[in-house]
Amino acid sequence: MAQSDGQGGRNSRCIALVGPYLSGKTTLLEAILARSGNVTRQGKTTEGTTIGDASDEARSHNMSVELNAATIDFLDDSYTFIDCPGSIEFRHEANLALTACDAAIVVCEPDPKKVPALQLILKQLETRNIPHFLFLNKIDATEMHVRDILPLLQPASTKPLVLRQIPIWENDIVSGFIDLALERAYIYREHAPSEVADLPKDHTDREEEARFNMLEHLADYDDALMEQLLEDIEPPRDRVFDDLTSELRSGEICPVLLGSAEHGNGILRLLKALRHEAPTIADTVQRLGVSGADSAAHIFKTFHTEHGGKLSFARVLCGEFSDGATVYGPNGDERISGIFTVLGQEPSKSGNPGAGDTVAFGRLESTATGDTLTLEKNASINIEAPRARAPVYGLAITAAERKDEVKLTAAIGKIIEEDPSISLEHNQELGEMVLWGQGEMHLRIALERLHRKFGINAQSGIRHIPYRETIRKAVEIRGKHKKQSGGHGQFGDVVVDIKPLPRGSGFEFSDTISGGVVPKQYIPSVAHGVEEHLARGPLGFKVVDVAVCLKDGSYHSVDSSDQAFKMAGRLAMAEGLPQCQPVLLEPIMAVEIVVPSEATAKVNAIIPSRRGQILGFDTRPGWEGWDLVQAHMPEAEISDLIVELRSVTSGVGTFEAKFDHLSELTGKLAEQVLTSHQKEAA
Repeated sequence: MAQSDGQGGRNSRCIALVGPYLSGKTTLLEAILARSGNVTRQGKTTEGTTIGDASDEARSHNMSVELNAATIDFLDDSYTFIDCPGSIEFRHEANLALTACDAAIVVCEPDPKKVPALQLILKQLETRNIPHFLFLNKIDATEMHVRDILPLLQPASTKPLVLRQIPIWENDIVSGFIDLALERAYIYREHAPSEVADLPKDHTDREEEARFNMLEHLADYDDALMEQLLEDIEPPRDRVFDDLTSELRSGEICPVLLGSAEHGNGILRLLKALRHEAPTIADTVQRLGVSGADSAAHIFKTFHTEHGGKLSFARVLCGEFSDGATVYGPNGDERISGIFTVLGQEPSKSGNPGAGDTVAFGRLESTATGDTLTLEKNASINIEAPRARAPVYGLAITAAERKDEVKLTAAIGKIIEEDPSISLEHNQELGEMVLWGQGEMHLRIALERLHRKFGINAQSGIRHIPYRETIRKAVEIRGKHKKQSGGHGQFGDVVVDIKPLPRGSGFEFSDTISGGVVPKQYIPSVAHGVEEHLARGPLGFKVVDVAVCLKDGSYHSVDSSDQAFKMAGRLAMAEGLPQCQPVLLEPIMAVEIVVPSEATAKVNAIIPSRRGQILGFDTRPGWEGWDLVQAHMPEAEISDLIVELRSVTSGVGTFEAKFDHLSELTGKLAEQVLTSHQKEAA
């Protein structure tokens, strides 16, 4: 396979295709495959004929739900393009893939409404210092001029969006473009390379203005170029390209190219820009801080095939890996069993990968996504992989058939290996398993994948809320356990005070026993019996914020025992708690919601409609055009909050929640909770 040292010769690059949902990333990958000669006919997402999005889930929902990789050759160099899902619910796939990529192409429509979604992506790239181009797609479908579009998109980026091309308009149709660096015009040809043409005379002024604007941006980081511009000296073309390359690689600018992926327009110029300007593996190794390593391969995706077992997608950063080689990672050593290149969903056998190559290693069972493997036993390398966002949506799940109950957890474990932004919670208190993820569609896809890959049908439903109960009134109560059945009997007698405590105090047990009416050795047993009974109070929920004081009692020198006094404690609580005016408590969460500013008013209306209390809102630190809203909301009301939140924010709003306190729930809502709980318990 290709090996590259970043110094010249054949290079192997890894490029991520990222962008907002429906911006055309998969179509762009298809256009790249067609233009580079790797497919004979460009497929269409609408027809289900693309190399990417080939899984049943992607095709049935007509959207990318997992990353797709395709390795191609172009002008004697090797490129692996990783097509990443655009939906925020699957964003972690892109975050993981980006770690070891050389650069990203951000695919965006000329649509100001997509600015918040675009900002999410650009912020990630800027924070992680990943060089990136912006490909303004669907340029043939816009009615706006690029000079008007760019200022609207600029707020999404903290780096200057530097226009590299301007469209040629004929009869209100984009017929081609002018390359501002080359100062050449190109006329689009349907699914064919653009043709070089003379600069249109009526575009001369626009070209000169746009080119000067591009050079001004470059001169902000090049004093010599700035002097040339001030002196009206035309800079050499090589100098312009050197600046474009160095400023892209250093993350100082974001070059903007344009085209139409659906019609194959602008693809060749995009590929050539990647070839000449995108960073090499040497730059990426330096960015990741592993320059001194002899060998390293970073795992950015795990994939379980239906018949071939586990595949670990890896970017080789340095060294050469071979089939059968022993590799060392955070979870020990294991042997590579097969090396593959991948085109969409289809792996094919590969030779030994070297620095820069992107491949899939077979059957590395203990290797996880985010691990970095080496060929040296003691050469531990840690490349920090991004953590998944806290989950925002959960479903209670069970196996539809009893025979699958044992297999369900293991199969979900493999789903989580493929997508670490999914998690599984075994809630012992509520007796349920909860599958957590980044949204409704995210979990729907996971359950569909569970059925297709592992043959398990899982039933899902609304998860239970961990309600609590407490008391409003204090009582004194006696609990006596007396049993005689031949031989030694059982005798335990206690008198306890049961009192409410302030909210959040938990459970307190004390005693004021004097005179040995209850021997000291039995007092812990009374406390144990009391606490056991608090696990399920008269309303059916765990009792909290209660103080119990053992104040009196009696014993039998022969028949008393730890078990007898434990039972006496339980009997006292069983009789006393219903007399204490029990009341239902619901968990209240502290919620932080982040949304584009234009959606803040809608969010402020949603919160009280879900029995929430707005605590305040402010601009989101470091995010132009975004707000952060803080609120208290019942946990029962945020179970599907993400669905409504995404609906009013074009899919980009999200939130984080953590438990804050318990609050009394009364009236019809409390009655509904109790009725539902009693039916389930029956």
